[in-house]
Amino acid sequence: MKKGLIGVQMSTIAPNKMPRFDAYESMARLADIGYKCIEISQVPMTAENVKGFRRAIDELGFNVASTSALTAANPMMPGCDMSNPDEMKKMIEDAKYLDCDMFRIGAMPMEARFSLQAAVDFAKQADDFACQLKEQGIDLYYHNHHFEFARHDGKFLMDIIKENTKYLGFELDIHWIYRGGVDPVKFINEYAGRIRLLHLKDYRIGHMAMPEGVDMSTREGMMAAYSAMSNIVEFAEVGEGTLDISACIEAGLAGGSEYFLVEQDMTYGRDPFDCLKTSRDNLVKMGYGDWF
Repeated sequence: MKKGLIGVQMSTIAPNKMPRFDAYESMARLADIGYKCIEISQVPMTAENVKGFRRAIDELGFNVASTSALTAANPMMPGCDMSNPDEMKKMIEDAKYLDCDMFRIGAMPMEARFSLQAAVDFAKQADDFACQLKEQGIDLYYHNHHFEFARHDGKFLMDIIKENTKYLGFELDIHWIYRGGVDPVKFINEYAGRIRLLHLKDYRIGHMAMPEGVDMSTREGMMAAYSAMSNIVEFAEVGEGTLDISACIEAGLAGGSEYFLVEQDMTYGRDPFDCLKTSRDNLVKMGYGDWF
C-alpha cells in the first residue's frame, strides 16, 4: 500500500525557540517521540549543526526531506542565498552530505507580497534556480502562506506563481491555505503533480480573553475588544483543530506528496516537543502509525 513519510518541520523547535539547541540532541528527542524525518528550517547550517544532522542520519535512522533556500540575501537567514555562488555551492554540498534532494523557499521576499510584478519576477527567478538545481539532482519548492490567496484580476497570486513557473514545485501548507479562505483538499488536488512536500498544521479558534482594564462603554474599549476577537486564530497540534487532516493527507499522497511535515508556528506556552508528541499520537490514531 502506498504511503508517505511523516516528519517534523524544524522551525517548530528552532534554536530561537529553545534555551539550548544541539542538532543531534534535538534529533534524539524527536526519535524518542517517534519521528525519524525532518525538514531543516531556521537552523543555521554551521559545521557543527550539519555534522549533528549527519550523525542523526547514521545513528538514529533519520531522513532529511529538504533544506531551506532564498532567492536573495536575508539577514534573518544567513547562508541560504541562492544568488550568492559561494552560498549556493555550500547549500548543495550540505544537501548531498545529508542525502537530501530538495530545497524549499519558505516565503517570497517582502516586496513581492505587495506588488504583482515583483511577485511575477520572483516566480521567474525561482524557476531559473529550480532549472539550475535540477542539473544537480535537487528539486526546488515554494511554501505558501495566506497572502498568496489575494486575488489579482480574479486569480489567486498562488496560481499566478504557478502559471509563471515550469520547474518550481510547491510545498503546500494546509493551515495557511485554509486561513487564505480556500478548501485545502480542493487546492491540493489542483496542484497534483507539483507537490512532494506537504505541511501538516491544524487550525483552531483560541479562547477569547478580554484585555484587563477595558472600559466597554468607550470607543477605545470597544476597539480593544474587537482587536482581541480578531486575533484568536491559532496554530494547532495536528488533530486538535478543525481541519480534515486525513482528507488532506490522502489528497497529498494522491497528488505526489512524499513527505508530510508536522509544523506548529506557535505553541502558546506548551513545550514544542509535547506539541509534536500530541500531533504524532493523533496521527497514529488516524491510522498513520506506519508512516513514521
